[in-house]
Amino acid sequence: MEERSCFHCGDPVGKHPIHYDEKDFCCHGCKTVYQLFTENDLSCYYDLTRSPGAIPKELEGKYDFLSNEAIIEKLLEFDDGTTQVTSLYIPHIHCSSCIWVLENLQKLNAGIVASQVNFPKKTVRVTFKEKETSLKDLAVLLSRIGYEPYISLEDHNTANNTVDRSMVYKLGVAGFAFGNVMLLSFPEYFQTEGFWLDQYKTFFRWLMFCFSLPVVFYTGSSYFISAYKGIRSGFLNIDVPIALGILTLFLRSSYDIIFDLGSGFFDSLTGLVFFLLLGKFFQQQTYSFLSFERDYRSYFPIAITRLKKNGTEENIPVNEIEKGDLLLVRNEELIPVDGILIRGNAHIDYSFVTGEAVPIQKKSGDKVFAGGKQLSGSIELEAIRSVEQSYLTQLWSNDIFNKDKEHRFQTLTDAISKRFTIAVLAIAVISTSFWLYQDPSKALNVFTAVLIIACPCAIALSAPFTLGNLLRIFGKKKCYLKNTQVIERLAKIDTAIFDKTGTLTTHRRSNVDYHGITLQKLEEKLLKSALRSSNHPLSRSLYQVIPSESTIPLDIFEEYPGEGIAASYQDTKIKIGAASFAGGLGPKYGQTSVHIKINDTYKGYFLFTNEYRPNTRKLFQSLAKMASLGILSGDNEGEKGFLTRWLPAGVSMRFDQRPDDKLNYIKTLQEQGKTVLMVGDGLNDAGALAQSDVGISIAEDVNVFSPACDGIIDASMFEHIKDLIRLSKKGVSIIKVSFLLSLVYNITGLYFAVTGQLLPVIAAILMPLSSISIVVFTTVTTNWAARKFGEISMKTDKSHMQSNKPPIHLKPDPVKA
Repeated sequence: MEERSCFHCGDPVGKHPIHYDEKDFCCHGCKTVYQLFTENDLSCYYDLTRSPGAIPKELEGKYDFLSNEAIIEKLLEFDDGTTQVTSLYIPHIHCSSCIWVLENLQKLNAGIVASQVNFPKKTVRVTFKEKETSLKDLAVLLSRIGYEPYISLEDHNTANNTVDRSMVYKLGVAGFAFGNVMLLSFPEYFQTEGFWLDQYKTFFRWLMFCFSLPVVFYTGSSYFISAYKGIRSGFLNIDVPIALGILTLFLRSSYDIIFDLGSGFFDSLTGLVFFLLLGKFFQQQTYSFLSFERDYRSYFPIAITRLKKNGTEENIPVNEIEKGDLLLVRNEELIPVDGILIRGNAHIDYSFVTGEAVPIQKKSGDKVFAGGKQLSGSIELEAIRSVEQSYLTQLWSNDIFNKDKEHRFQTLTDAISKRFTIAVLAIAVISTSFWLYQDPSKALNVFTAVLIIACPCAIALSAPFTLGNLLRIFGKKKCYLKNTQVIERLAKIDTAIFDKTGTLTTHRRSNVDYHGITLQKLEEKLLKSALRSSNHPLSRSLYQVIPSESTIPLDIFEEYPGEGIAASYQDTKIKIGAASFAGGLGPKYGQTSVHIKINDTYKGYFLFTNEYRPNTRKLFQSLAKMASLGILSGDNEGEKGFLTRWLPAGVSMRFDQRPDDKLNYIKTLQEQGKTVLMVGDGLNDAGALAQSDVGISIAEDVNVFSPACDGIIDASMFEHIKDLIRLSKKGVSIIKVSFLLSLVYNITGLYFAVTGQLLPVIAAILMPLSSISIVVFTTVTTNWAARKFGEISMKTDKSHMQSNKPPIHLKPDPVKA
């Protein structure tokens, strides 16, 4: 019995097709899309929503368990009392029509804000308003439209963990048939004569025909289905010539044995399909082996401060967080894991999760969710589960933060693929016409060989495998880029701008001296408590040297980017920051300083003798050969003389830069046609990082993760930013070379095919080998180019040790308890 296909997408409809308008559909998605776009019929939506309170009998009581608060809490990813987020496993997600319907659920239920499908995992992530709809309503809605969710309190991935063995089965059938057909073809090859062979020759030929049937209609069905879908969509994909070649060989061979004209080409046919499938199988294995996305995301470099039982603090990677840990989240830090608020005033921005920028207040004992950003001072929370790195990287990949840039290699690949099939079909027709006139016996072989040998797969694989392997290499060396497009933009960088404090300098080695009035015990505790809540590099440095062992809960905490901190406890108010902010005078020698004002009394300032990161000068010397360099700093010009002498000539420097000034400067450079790299600490530089063509944040012990940046580099790898740019440029060169190799392969293959020197079965062997060879080439060359990436220089530049010491040593008045 002939298997029926879906009218919309062409897939088999299975045992339970959906009938509508005398047509069969494989899923409700295809039926809905047909109604909406073919008939312009909106009744499919009205049918689903006209009686929102009515539940079909078969669904009555089925989802009553979703009214249980304990179960709801386990199924929700996010819940702020107004907006809830859940991810549901939908086994019936089938095709692009399913995706379209499931990503437009808000049109079926006004309480749904947004929905996003993860097709490989067959999940849909739904954001909805708690007061307008419920998790139960959502499950009923999905079931009514034919997408019943699989709801389990265990990880839904276990439900979808079965191995797809269809490729193995098809490969086995094709190999079995190919071997037997070759065996039966031996008498034909050697033209052996004899009574026994002549008597059974016809039987052997029909036996070969029988062996070819499962090869064509089972193992080769994916090529016909893919070609049919492409043609129905008005696009000639690469499977069109392959399917045409298989069909031509089968029809011609069947014609030969039916009319007793010969044995046909069943050996070539079965061998062709077998080697095509074998090549596809090895490609899939290669993709799995080089799965760069999984590797680089698994080392996501976010850290958090954990509070020990003895009151001390330690910085740990988020993947080491365990249930029950007490965590400190500072101002502007991301909450990495769900927890219970223990202490502090939580003022949380969940726009990374919900897209809504209205901060939410939480009190002690409330549950807080991963992905929010604390906006007001520091809070302490108890982790109620371990961290999910995939959840944080999902936030990083949110389209809200993606730059709208052209991806030139993707555009080139798409352009080639669209025109390639048309060109191949034209060459096949022209060359076959020539051989029909010149030598008809070669015409069929030429036609089939041309269709098979020419393949744009090698071209299509060049960019994703080169850039993808680079992502994996960078990730292993603690350089984490958001996606492959960042590498493309890095390769075009001609201007590199650096923040100074916390980027060129390191808070770990700063020497701090205090000049001013001795602080009282309460004032010292207030100072330390205010610094504890801030994530600015100078705040972190100062916090480490204040001798007070205890902190006090702050009544008010506010941080003003580029200016300073304001906080209060009972009747005591403190301002910490720039001289203009705290009302003080700058130090005599213009050094980096933090000024203190308590109530209306100016107390003094802390003078920082900063130490620059090792090999900073060497990094600038290397980068000066690749790009124009600049420094943007919020500090005064006190270090300009030293930096001018220390760094290569031609480095532009701007001081007293507020966050808006940095952003506008980047924008000005871009208006001049510059491609700008911005390297900052991820705090006051967020605007500049977002505006730049590539924004990279330096991570050093603290949670400075910002979705605005394109990359995060561990502080220990700072000097290797030059290698990051250099290797990106080499990656682009490798892509161009692999494009050239693919072009040479296709031209050479077409020459032998058109001239009749290439058999279809040999073409079937060479076609997947071309794709595999490109994958191997790009992988080997990128690994070779990166062999020295990340090696620490043995000759460390120690000139940073005397970076900015004042010409006259000032004896400080130490802070006294």
